[in-house]
Amino acid sequence: MLVALALCSACDGVVAQSTADRDALLAQAQTERNAGHRVEALAHCQDVLARWPDDRQAQLLTIQLLSELGGAARAKELSATLSPPLGASERETLEADVASHEVRWAKGVPADATKPYADNDKAIDDIQHIANDPAAPADVRRRAQLDLMVALDQGDRAKEALADYAQLKQQGVQLPPYAENAVADAMMQEHRPREAIALYEDSIRRDPGPYQPGDVDPRIGLASAYFDAGRIHQSLAMVDKLAADEPRWLHTPGARGAKQNSRKVDADTTAIQLHEDAGQLADAYKRLAAMCAEAPGNADLRRQLAMAELARGWPRRAAETMKIADTLEDEHDTNADLDDASLRSAVHDYAGAQAALDQAQQQAGRSGRVQDALDAWHRQLDWQFDLTHDNGWGSSPDYGDRDQETQATLASPLIDNHWRVLAIARASSAALPEGHVARDRGGLGVQGFMTDLSFYAQALLSADRYVHRTDLEAGFNWTISDHWSWSTDWASAGADVPLRAQYYGISGKTLSTAVQWRASELTSARLALYRDQFTDGNVRKGWLGNVVQRVHTGPNLTFDGGVEIGGSTNSETNRPYFNPAWDRSYALTGVLQNVLDQYDDRVWSQRFDVAFGRYAERNFATGWMASARYGQLFQARAGLRFGWGVSWHWQPYDGRHESRVVLDVSMHWGE
Repeated sequence: MLVALALCSACDGVVAQSTADRDALLAQAQTERNAGHRVEALAHCQDVLARWPDDRQAQLLTIQLLSELGGAARAKELSATLSPPLGASERETLEADVASHEVRWAKGVPADATKPYADNDKAIDDIQHIANDPAAPADVRRRAQLDLMVALDQGDRAKEALADYAQLKQQGVQLPPYAENAVADAMMQEHRPREAIALYEDSIRRDPGPYQPGDVDPRIGLASAYFDAGRIHQSLAMVDKLAADEPRWLHTPGARGAKQNSRKVDADTTAIQLHEDAGQLADAYKRLAAMCAEAPGNADLRRQLAMAELARGWPRRAAETMKIADTLEDEHDTNADLDDASLRSAVHDYAGAQAALDQAQQQAGRSGRVQDALDAWHRQLDWQFDLTHDNGWGSSPDYGDRDQETQATLASPLIDNHWRVLAIARASSAALPEGHVARDRGGLGVQGFMTDLSFYAQALLSADRYVHRTDLEAGFNWTISDHWSWSTDWASAGADVPLRAQYYGISGKTLSTAVQWRASELTSARLALYRDQFTDGNVRKGWLGNVVQRVHTGPNLTFDGGVEIGGSTNSETNRPYFNPAWDRSYALTGVLQNVLDQYDDRVWSQRFDVAFGRYAERNFATGWMASARYGQLFQARAGLRFGWGVSWHWQPYDGRHESRVVLDVSMHWGE
């Protein structure tokens, strides 16, 4: 009996000690979980299950920890082996975890490249089922509604996400920061940057970071929203600070080496893109080239570099850079197709642009960027309408005391990727001392496009009583390389013939040709030659050259300075229009352009042009000449622009200074 009692006492001690060990391990697991150390907590649970495989409390805690760590699918598998099974509330919570993680998994490369939305749409369906399940607890359904908005935005279903947001807002629901960021992104896709700004700012105020490695920093989205809302300087300051504050490399404690900080790359590339959109092309290109040198295998950087080269006027260089980017990845993604379409459209390869856009639409037709690109492309393919009108006042030997000129051009939709049919109407008149004169013409033409080449031919019938002569016109513009271009225009009864000559029944054939060298948007030079053969026997020959250099570039602000030199000769003198036997001129020029206001596609800008120099005419004293123009351009929406300006010209004619003021207006509809 004594031996039996001793054995029972020993067994009770072992059981008590075992229970104490189990309880201690589970308590440690809970402590680690509460401190955010889920991996360590999971290790304690595994220790318990290694000794007590059927411990339900350890099993439940393991399932919860796996779900919180992103292993919701594995947690769901383990829950199926529980006996008794999970309760309805716990099961719904786990299902919600699985659906949430499906949304995160859908951010990665799709399982089937031909169905990029398949994974995300499955996640949306699963979350929708939970959100609409009346048996699910209220907090689980609310969480599913919030996750649903994230999934809808991520799946390029912005309108649906905003519709759900409107319902929750009407119910007075306060969104958590992660949901606010998703709704703000959806608003950006729908071109509502002001509303997006409010959500981004509130999200950052409530959750200032640091953010999880897999999450996008909301300040990047906020900087883009600032830019689209016209708060350019605030946008650039924010994204530049963000790029400067992010470390280039991440060092893991206890590990050798370092890992590139992807968030730094995101901040840098966003900053470069916004500066490029603000017109600071040279700086953006320099920074991109440096990044590509550091990471030569990054296809995204290569494509962004190609687009910067295209913006600077180098389509051939951009095409070569794009080829390199294509070799660095297995398949074209949607952004690559859109960039390829922009590049091909710039060189008049409209068939190639259409193919690239078709591919982008097939891959991600719901994307806001794809939809914007398709809308712009359809505007470019569709009808184009241009209207210009000038009204002049002042004493001038060619225009008299008052003159006006109007031209309207209607271009048909693009035909077979190469052709447009044009309808053209011109009307000009002047109040000369001798009386009224008019030159009215109208007709049809055709415009053609080939890679790096555009050309036109048109016939305009005369509709006035002064010169009954059909004007045949033709010309071309050939982009020889990224730096050289050549254009030529010819007319059988050109509009360059002075209106005073028109009054006396004189017309003429005009020919002009020009060669331009353009290093980039910063530097260019142009030389134009022209020859006018009048029907009264006079032959006018002339030339005009200029050099333009960018002096200052700021956000949406540029100033160009230049020099302009020209001259002309006439074979006959004493004609009833201004035709000096010999003249020369030179001038210093300046052009200031800046954006006054901007909101999404609506842009209001202004431009100042000035020129000041000397004019010399044979047999007359050399005199000063000057001109100035102030104009504004208002883009009401993409594809619709209005312009107006007023200019002043002051120049000697036959030794006497005369001035002229001109009011001009314009309109463009199309792309």
